[in-house]
Amino acid sequence: NFFFETINGHLLSHCLFIFTKITMKDYPNAIDYPKTKGFFGIGIETAMQTQNMGTIWRSAQIMGADFIFVIGGQYKRMKTDTIASYRHIPLFYFETFEDFYKSLPMESKLIGIELAENSIPISDFKHPNQAVYLLGSELKGLSEDAKNHCDQIVQLPGKLSLNVSVAGSIVMYDRLMKQDILSKMKQNV
Repeated sequence: NFFFETINGHLLSHCLFIFTKITMKDYPNAIDYPKTKGFFGIGIETAMQTQNMGTIWRSAQIMGADFIFVIGGQYKRMKTDTIASYRHIPLFYFETFEDFYKSLPMESKLIGIELAENSIPISDFKHPNQAVYLLGSELKGLSEDAKNHCDQIVQLPGKLSLNVSVAGSIVMYDRLMKQDILSKMKQNV
């Protein structure tokens, strides 16, 4: 709808827009995250196996990550990333841990995933609203510099290290379950 008015002898046109509220019932398969979701990103420091990166990126997109990142390496499209996640959520590259650490989002908590003496079992861990999850390389884990800068270090069950893509997927799923996002998604359908 258009209407016209005159101000100080100038003819102005105005357009009225009518917005319709779109509900989840209009799109039953869409994910409707609660307003308290916060944000999270997940990435790998010095990844050795690029196929693991593809699996983590695909899981990150499916589980609602806001960004993904690589420290000390480049990401090439892998067959394991069947949905080309880097096209849908931002993928950041950092040459060094120091570059990465300087770029952490404001008020975010850096959470290392590692077998370490000072780690918190994931079953006892409360995920922060603004979290950046850091996974180490498949052979060496997190660097000492990374471990020293983490706000918390979380350990998954077991005495041996898991595959890095499996570990990342477990952490993201645990976040969804503990924030009760999955049941809220179902309620909005």
